[in-house]
Amino acid sequence: MATTPPAPSSRPNPAQWVWYAFGGKLPDRCAEWVLHDVTCRTWALRHLARALTQLAPFCAVLMLLPGPMWIRLSSLALGLLVGLFYSVCYMGETGEHRAIKHGFPPGVARDTRTMRRDVDRANKHGVGYRPWWE
Repeated sequence: MATTPPAPSSRPNPAQWVWYAFGGKLPDRCAEWVLHDVTCRTWALRHLARALTQLAPFCAVLMLLPGPMWIRLSSLALGLLVGLFYSVCYMGETGEHRAIKHGFPPGVARDTRTMRRDVDRANKHGVGYRPWWE
């Protein structure tokens, strides 16, 4: 059974992570961490955490507006639904853009995720296994 490589040690601090979540570029020492962030097994959950971080200020402002609570809560729910829908629709492209922004060639994030999926599949089912839906 193959082991996954350890996560890169040069992680961003919390302020840098918030900057990164809003689309900012991290220092060059964090480039390896960025590639890990957009290609690891939990990359989709990490993407959703960044999306919720981006939506949080708008949700807070929406809750401070005057009006009945049920209107504010329903507006909040619908806003989160639309925001997360678009975020999920462009999840792959966003990860690829983050990797390119940090100095990696185009396609490396997608190819790394594909390779990791294939290796995990081979470890679980054997070499040559392909699910019927592919």
